[in-house]
Amino acid sequence: MNVEHVHFGVPASDRLAIEIDLAPAFHDCDPMHVVWHGNYFKYFEIARCALLQRHDYDYPQMTESGYLFPVVDARVKYIRPLRFAQPLKVRARITEWENRLKMDYEIRDAASGEVLTRAHTIQVAVGAESGEMLYVCPPVLWERLGVQPA
Repeated sequence: MNVEHVHFGVPASDRLAIEIDLAPAFHDCDPMHVVWHGNYFKYFEIARCALLQRHDYDYPQMTESGYLFPVVDARVKYIRPLRFAQPLKVRARITEWENRLKMDYEIRDAASGEVLTRAHTIQVAVGAESGEMLYVCPPVLWERLGVQPA
């Protein structure tokens, strides 16, 4: 699939980012109705998958193309707590794609726009059959994202 025509005229900054709406469920919270810190990664994953689906290169398509992209590093800055049923905006943005897949995340309060959390994850390409890490992302990733290496 040639995705260049899909992205024609759309700046990379818009193509490589997505924002989703989310409100934490009760089962994601601790007894104080604050989202348990480990559940933030679930919210990042939901946004990451939505972004990858937009490019038709979510995890099933990665596997079909012969690659896996495990997370090898994750960092999060908890600025303010997320609360039960709080309307949120979760933004995921691809910021690196040449040697690794880096995504930056931001969680904001939907009403005020206040930034509550910032994070990033780093994923590397691994051959699905060999299990060996690649030191350069496969061209299929660049094709699906509509980008070229520097």
